[in-house]
Amino acid sequence: MTLTQLQYALAVYAHQHFGKAAEACHVTQPTLSMQIQKLEEELGIVLFSREKHPVRATEAGEPILIQAQRVLDESGRIGELVQEMKGDLKGTFRLGVIPTLAPQMIYRLAPKLREHLPDVRFRIREMQTEQIIEAIRSRELDAALLATPLNERLIQEEPLFYEPFMAFVPEEHRLAKEAFVLHSELVLDDLLLLDEGHCFRNSVLKLCGERPDIGSEGKGTIEIQTGNFDSLVRLSKQGHGMTLLPYLTAADLPKDDQKLLKPLDHPIPTREISLVFHRSNFRQRMIEMIARSVRESVPARLLEKKHDPIEPL
Repeated sequence: MTLTQLQYALAVYAHQHFGKAAEACHVTQPTLSMQIQKLEEELGIVLFSREKHPVRATEAGEPILIQAQRVLDESGRIGELVQEMKGDLKGTFRLGVIPTLAPQMIYRLAPKLREHLPDVRFRIREMQTEQIIEAIRSRELDAALLATPLNERLIQEEPLFYEPFMAFVPEEHRLAKEAFVLHSELVLDDLLLLDEGHCFRNSVLKLCGERPDIGSEGKGTIEIQTGNFDSLVRLSKQGHGMTLLPYLTAADLPKDDQKLLKPLDHPIPTREISLVFHRSNFRQRMIEMIARSVRESVPARLLEKKHDPIEPL
């Protein structure tokens, strides 16, 4: 089995046509077909159903081809490792960011990444925490920004900043005239929450200290499943309840909406944002520069740990 054979097989998998795959690989079709046939003989598995058009992977061939893509991806990273050992930071870096952080973080971070790592191509994906954990384990991501601690055995965490929660309290709300919001005043029936799967929702539920299912005895008439803080803010302003926002989201609100923000009582609920990566990740200098870029992208007051963070999971 050779990397070239895997490359040819993946070209057929992508183009679903032997002729187009050969053209993309700059070889003749007989050469490509012969190498794939040798690969199949060595594996003892038929990778493609040749009688079908377009050409499809067989049931047995599909997982083999998916793994072949991972093998080629990892082989290409050998050159990146050599470059990094020489102090030459180049190549592609795959970074995940949780949805409750991505809109406020990516535009802040991009100029710093360009400044500190100008020759690196970043592929940034917005993903939920569970998806990120699996992608780090399978090496589909090099690193990710998310709320910690995760307490995952194979994943290393480097805390970068600490983001306090803010209460968004609309006019005419029962807490509208209060200077700050007590923890005991947070009631789930009165809170607009993100949908399940978002770690920020889990943190709010832990903060409230109540059962995770929202009761039906409250005044709310809208049940919403969204991962968008903007939707929660709009509904809140319409009188459907209050909501909690992370600091960077609150800081990006329009000036008129910021007047409706209130601090929470001490200890201020906070989430820890970390750069996480597989413990065997070899791109340590790259990771150090990304961590530096993140720290330089947020207000200095967020760099200091003032309160114990709420665990996200």
